[in-house]
Amino acid sequence: MLWKNNQMTPPFVFQTRIRFIDTDASGRIHYTAMFRYFESAEIEFLRTLGINYDPKSPINFPRVHVDCDFKMAMEHDDVIDIHVRVAHVGNSSVRFEFKTLKTGQPAAAGIVVVACMDRNTQRSIPIPEEIRHKLALAASPAGTW
Repeated sequence: MLWKNNQMTPPFVFQTRIRFIDTDASGRIHYTAMFRYFESAEIEFLRTLGINYDPKSPINFPRVHVDCDFKMAMEHDDVIDIHVRVAHVGNSSVRFEFKTLKTGQPAAAGIVVVACMDRNTQRSIPIPEEIRHKLALAASPAGTW
C-alpha cells in the first residue's frame, strides 16, 4: 500500500493468465514472454493515468533496460497478478518496477526502463511536462510494495 496525500492507495494490479503460446517445452512461461506481460500491465497502468502510447505521436518510449528474476515456476493457465509501480522519473527516462504474484506468492520481479525519444531524430529528449507530471504523481518511494 502507498501513502498519497495521507490516503492509503492500493498499488495498480494487472491480472492475467499464462497463455499456452507463452510456455516453453518444459511447460513453464518462456522467459521472454514475461516482458510481454509486464508491458501489458504497464500499458493498462498508464491508461489509468490518462497516458496512452500513440504510434502516430512524434515521441515514443522504447525499452532501454529490462531485467527479470524468476522466483517460482509459472505454467499454462496459471493466474498471475502483476503489481506495477513507477520507481523513478528522470529527465528523459522512467523506471517501472513489477512484482508478479502467483497464488499470492512472489513468482517474478522485474524492471523496465523506457526512454523518451524523438521519433524523427531517434534521439533521447526530455519527457513532455504533461506526461512527467502524471508519472511523478504516480511515483512511489522505494520499499512501498
